[in-house]
Amino acid sequence: MSEFTLARRTLFGAAGIALAYPARAASYPDRPIRLVVPFPPGGTVDVTARPIAAAVSETLGHPIIIDNQPGAGGNVGTQRVARAAADGYTLLFTAPNHTINPGLMPNAGFDAQRDFVPISLCAQIPEILVCHKDAPFRTFQEFVSYARAHPRELTYSSAGIGSHPHVTMELMLHRLGLEVLHVPYRGAAPAFTDLVAGRVQLKLDSYATSTAQIEAGAIRVLAIASPQRSAVAPDVPTVAEMGLPGFEGILWMGYLAPAGTPPEVVSRVAKAVQEAVRSQALGTVLAQQGAEAVGSSPEAFAARIAREIPQWRDVIRDANIRPE
Repeated sequence: MSEFTLARRTLFGAAGIALAYPARAASYPDRPIRLVVPFPPGGTVDVTARPIAAAVSETLGHPIIIDNQPGAGGNVGTQRVARAAADGYTLLFTAPNHTINPGLMPNAGFDAQRDFVPISLCAQIPEILVCHKDAPFRTFQEFVSYARAHPRELTYSSAGIGSHPHVTMELMLHRLGLEVLHVPYRGAAPAFTDLVAGRVQLKLDSYATSTAQIEAGAIRVLAIASPQRSAVAPDVPTVAEMGLPGFEGILWMGYLAPAGTPPEVVSRVAKAVQEAVRSQALGTVLAQQGAEAVGSSPEAFAARIAREIPQWRDVIRDANIRPE
């Protein structure tokens, strides 16, 4: 084979690949999409993923199949998506573990930014700071004053070391200059149970899971960690307005794709997500779960991820957090 013939075949082969991408993207999707949720069924992320996926699948015209792949704080499922074909048929529904784990487990086998393309931040649930009914304070300001006067006397629970409520609480305590002892549990349910029982005094939780005990008077709300007051709890002050400007603790959830996914596919899914989460029907479902619909652009989602990774890395270092 002559050098000219070889060069011509290489040229036309490359051109064929380049032309095939737009063709495949234009027909996307033409079969079911697998959405990996890197957490067990029944948890907050999973139950939020399902109605969103159902609404997005209607817009795209093909089913979205939920594939729960829990393990290693979300790293098992995340790594599998990072290694999947970049064709838009394997997507990831992720949460703040995606920005926390790089500082907690830097050798996870993937890069949280380089190996993924953000599609859309779908929904978010602001954390609320709650305390046991018999805690020696009734407001956020009184909590700060008491904790400052009694260092290391108070305790707070979390779903585990490196969980989003854990690192968010440590960020808040660091900025306030407070020392409150962390009591990690294996899951949010036992952590919440011991708060209600009074074995710990504080916890960052979601409004949806706390509502029943708040109404029963077993626990009290001190503040919400959203940028502005939330529609689900308009009378609850934000941590930001209580003395920490800009502070937020948001359990966000969004779609990512493997790096190299065609931009046309990313745009198609992003638009479908935005249309779905902004619908009144899905907004009502999310509100019942204590979640707020978002439907961000890929660029806005990428900016959040880029901002949070160094933030959580600093918190993990300063609080000397080590994985179990």
